[in-house]
Amino acid sequence: MKTAIVIPARLASTRLPRKLLLNSTGKTVLQHTFEQASRSKLADRVIIACDDDEIFADVTRFGGEAVMTRPDHVCGTDRIAEVAAALDADLIVNVQGDEPEIEPESIDVAIRLLLQNKGKDQDAAAATLATPIRSRLALDDPANVKVVFDRHGRALYFSRSPIPHPRSWSDELLGPAADANVPFDEADFAFWQHVGLYVYHKEFLLHISKQPAVPIEQIESLEQLRFLHGGHQVLVGKVQHSAAGIDTLPDYEAFVSRTKKR
Repeated sequence: MKTAIVIPARLASTRLPRKLLLNSTGKTVLQHTFEQASRSKLADRVIIACDDDEIFADVTRFGGEAVMTRPDHVCGTDRIAEVAAALDADLIVNVQGDEPEIEPESIDVAIRLLLQNKGKDQDAAAATLATPIRSRLALDDPANVKVVFDRHGRALYFSRSPIPHPRSWSDELLGPAADANVPFDEADFAFWQHVGLYVYHKEFLLHISKQPAVPIEQIESLEQLRFLHGGHQVLVGKVQHSAAGIDTLPDYEAFVSRTKKR
């Protein structure tokens, strides 16, 4: 099966304007992300879906493959679907452009889930990732999306709320993690944070991008809930760590510091 990574790259950003073109390391954030994605062993191609001439020019400068898309897409999935419609690929991987430290091995974990699922009784429509939540503070943060999945790794629900939600934060249930200032016991993780990387079957991506938003999706502001609402199976792969994305200036400054140390 042919696999293509598509990186949606939008110039405008609310919290950190023009963040994909920041280049204090000597490379733009987008170039770092492209180079990390290109190290995937299971992807055959990496394409950047642009919405602006400056982004397109940056991709051309560092030798990446760029496709110009319509500027009016409301989300990255729609932008990816526009590119995917013309691709000779079976699987489409969504890697966000503001994740310059994304681990190629994590990308391959998600791709492998769909490759191994092919031909089973009910083919999964998509795959994604989750990483252990290591503190009560992270669990309570609505910016950290949580996921619950069954013993076969199939997503049951995604939420900004803590899920599963304890009836009481007792020491018997959670040990010292009942205290918000104490890290969870890493021997037995009960809570998982969703990692926003997706692998779709091409046909599913083209289908779901045309479907209207559903109530639970709108309430939580989580597009993946549209998948579950439609009865589609989403596989969840486990990774021990998740790369930090760039949302704010402190995020970028921390990334620059880590890069210079390396």
